[in-house]
Amino acid sequence: MSTLQQDGVTRRGFLASTGAAAGGLMVAFHVPLVQASDLPPEINAWVVVKPDDTVVIRIARSEMGQGTLTGLAQLVAEELDCNWRRVTTEYPTPGQNLKRQRIWGNFSTGGSRGIRESHDYVRKGGAMARMMLLQAAAEGWGVPVAECSVTRGVITHTPSGRKTLYGRVAAAAGKLTPPDPSSVVLKDPKDWKIAGQRMLRLDTFRKTTGQQDYGMDLQLPGMLNAAIKDCPVFGGTVKSFNAAPIMRRLGVKKVVQVGTSAVAVVATSWWTAKTALDALQIEWDYGPHAAVSQADIHAMVRGGLDLSVPATSVGNSNGDAVAAITAAPRRIEAIYGYPYQNHACMEPMNATARWTAQRCEVWVGTQNGEAALAATAEAAGLPAAQCEVYKQLLGGGFGRRGRSDYITQAVQIAKSMPGTPIKLIWSREEDMQHCFFHPITAAKLSAGLDEQGNITGLHMRISGQSILATVAPQAMRDGKDMVVYQGLNASGPEASIGYSFPHLLIEHAMRNPHVPAGFWRGVNLNQNAIYLECFLDEVAHATQQDPLALRRKLMANHPKHLAVLDAVAARVGWGSPAPAGVYRGLAQTMGFGSYVAACAEVSVSPEGKLKIHRIVAATDCGHAVNPQQIEAQVEGSFVYGLSAALFGEITVKDGAVEQKNFDTYPVMRLADMPPVETIVMPSGGFWGGVGEPTIAVAAPAVLNAIFAATGKRIRELPLKSQDLRRA
Repeated sequence: MSTLQQDGVTRRGFLASTGAAAGGLMVAFHVPLVQASDLPPEINAWVVVKPDDTVVIRIARSEMGQGTLTGLAQLVAEELDCNWRRVTTEYPTPGQNLKRQRIWGNFSTGGSRGIRESHDYVRKGGAMARMMLLQAAAEGWGVPVAECSVTRGVITHTPSGRKTLYGRVAAAAGKLTPPDPSSVVLKDPKDWKIAGQRMLRLDTFRKTTGQQDYGMDLQLPGMLNAAIKDCPVFGGTVKSFNAAPIMRRLGVKKVVQVGTSAVAVVATSWWTAKTALDALQIEWDYGPHAAVSQADIHAMVRGGLDLSVPATSVGNSNGDAVAAITAAPRRIEAIYGYPYQNHACMEPMNATARWTAQRCEVWVGTQNGEAALAATAEAAGLPAAQCEVYKQLLGGGFGRRGRSDYITQAVQIAKSMPGTPIKLIWSREEDMQHCFFHPITAAKLSAGLDEQGNITGLHMRISGQSILATVAPQAMRDGKDMVVYQGLNASGPEASIGYSFPHLLIEHAMRNPHVPAGFWRGVNLNQNAIYLECFLDEVAHATQQDPLALRRKLMANHPKHLAVLDAVAARVGWGSPAPAGVYRGLAQTMGFGSYVAACAEVSVSPEGKLKIHRIVAATDCGHAVNPQQIEAQVEGSFVYGLSAALFGEITVKDGAVEQKNFDTYPVMRLADMPPVETIVMPSGGFWGGVGEPTIAVAAPAVLNAIFAATGKRIRELPLKSQDLRRA
């Protein structure tokens, strides 16, 4: 008996729901009436093998362009030893995960953790399925399983030469008792044939041919569409609105208040709903933050850099940095700042919900299926067992779709029209102004130097917003937000500093304006790398040291940090002349379990126009599941990181976000993007992330190159607001 049947869930019901999540979703309303015996058997939770030898691998993590779908499938297929050309994937649902005691583990996809936190158990899932298929074949032949082997899904009985295919024994394999997971021996990465190879992504064809559906493309029978407008000022509420004139419009079905701060219009098409909403007269109570300006927020954050005011927490320290700096014969000091930034996903927030008094279903692109299910249940007023979430591929996530606010809104609207599917789509303006933004911070750095120019002590005071205080206060530790210190932690496996200082103090003064902060691709590693890497360049210039040589002195006890830095320096030819008019800058950091470095080559015209000619980047992520995909992720991370450095800035006026669309929040264009040369250098022994770490070295490498080109030290982003003409 299969695990599904043991748990009281029919295989047909499960496959109907997961098939809906993976392939168009109309099946959620039109399930073919077939016998359970006609459906492909499940070998285990991870693997379904169809009679035609198609292998369906279930992926719990979300795909948003980062390649996790393909990478995890490679790991399962490697241990399964199937034919990669026959592999396809599907999402299990969070509801089924709940019913099966979280058999698929964590559905959250963020922090570059999709592969590195699930590689072990998904590989075991593939290995266990292989063992069961071999056992089924052996029992069918009446031979010892030790005499059987498999290559690319073809099982061979070695003594007799008899062969069979996975698809022919899958039904029998699905009835076997699974082996003990602790007995499973995984392949050594050096023996990988599918994992570790440059495989084409499984989702590329449908995306490049325009066949791929996202949440916004979903169509359900009888579906209506909703547009929403929230109070422009965070913390404000709806005072009143006049729905009567709007309800007389053709196609408008309902005007509904959503929570305390938003109003939605439901109509036959989204454009009908949106234009009706634009015409709706809403009176807002802007609340206590209506007069807040960007200058007010700037002053609040900079106030935390006053060292006479105690810090909120200490993230990393050794010795007595303050005393060492005070006693040093020379001192260098600088203040840096980093703005609010928007995720700016190409697909705005959207979700489709259908609510009845007995059940609530949501179709949504989410980075956290389990959190989406919890939000659905809470908004629906139903137990989680009576709710379901069908995950869609994401048109961009970057941390934004780890939140469930738009899901809650969709369910609340659907509750006003029981039984009717309601697709809520945020306008670009709504999406731009109601984000959980990259936090605003500033940093004051001080270094003491001896007569030889060596750093005797380093003090960094970070002031600004705590993400955890906004989105997960329960994760705070005695008032400390450890996420603030990404890339600055003591030596460890996640995000440690790559330098050793005789005396060190890194602390945080928490300052939380009313604008909500959230996880933004790369999170706090982005600005922390700027603060530290640019300041070390300042020290190198002030002491007339080569920036690479200074770093090497400080990295003697950090060989993996040093290895990626040396790799980019060697590739770019550091120490040899750059092309005429071109200047170089370096940066390195460690985050999300990986070691990364970059060298940028730039020029700046006499008029102050910046051109980035080339980026060389190195990453050591421990194990490289798909080198081609790693290269693509590194390139993509530089698009994102450079876009933020050049243009990304959200500002506040009268309590509200000023930017409303891409005309006021520009992103990088092809003409601005330099070629990126990626060095993938996995050293083994650990599993690091890929999608986020290299974002952090994009800006500091370029900023250090700009200084080399112009003699001007840029300490505030974005670059669009800076005068880059030579000093």
